[in-house]
Amino acid sequence: AFVAGGAGVLNHYLERDLDSQMKRTMKRPIPSGRIKPNTARRFGIFISGMGVIYLLSAVNTPTAIVAFATLFLYLIVYTPLKMKTTWNTLIGAIPGALPTLGGWLAASGNLELGGWILFGILFLWQIPHFFAIAWLYRHDYGRVGFKMLPVTDPSMRKTSAFSVLFCALLVLCTTLLHLNGIAGKVFMWGSLLLGVTFLALAIDASRGWTEVRARRLLRGSIIYLPLLLIILVIDQSLL
Repeated sequence: AFVAGGAGVLNHYLERDLDSQMKRTMKRPIPSGRIKPNTARRFGIFISGMGVIYLLSAVNTPTAIVAFATLFLYLIVYTPLKMKTTWNTLIGAIPGALPTLGGWLAASGNLELGGWILFGILFLWQIPHFFAIAWLYRHDYGRVGFKMLPVTDPSMRKTSAFSVLFCALLVLCTTLLHLNGIAGKVFMWGSLLLGVTFLALAIDASRGWTEVRARRLLRGSIIYLPLLLIILVIDQSLL
């Protein structure tokens, strides 16, 4: 939590000038003037460092390495790539999903198949989620030069194809937990229902992106992930 929070704070610090130009972000603490940039920078470095040190001393070295890699990839790789390539969302989904591996390593001490499947689930989920956000705020992103795919893809054909593809892959990825004996039938059927619903929302959006359809896809993505994890917890308690 410290490392993730620190990454968020430092991202706000690095993008403070761009945030001040976008309606979606201009009320964040730094551009709104509630927090001074240097205060945010020092705080972000402090809690990130404390998080890595804690994991190194109280958990295990592999978990600390994953946490540091998440921080590095998010701030040093993904953040500047938003101004350079439309592939930034796919690349940014890697540090976005790495905490699942960190959690698995913290609990088991080993990189096992279950950890990689959870990584895959979170990686795949991010694409339709962030594409929906990027379409809704495409004018903001375009104004500051963020090369998000929905900004540079006026026909939305590529955006639609990626959204549908990753939702379909997400359905397949969640079933791997059951097929490999990690989760039971409760999770299998629950994840299948959620996944097909999420896929249907992506297909609906691909028929013609509108405010209503994009927000429906975004809300669906927000509901999908916590429900999936709740079903997994319930399933594990029944095994």
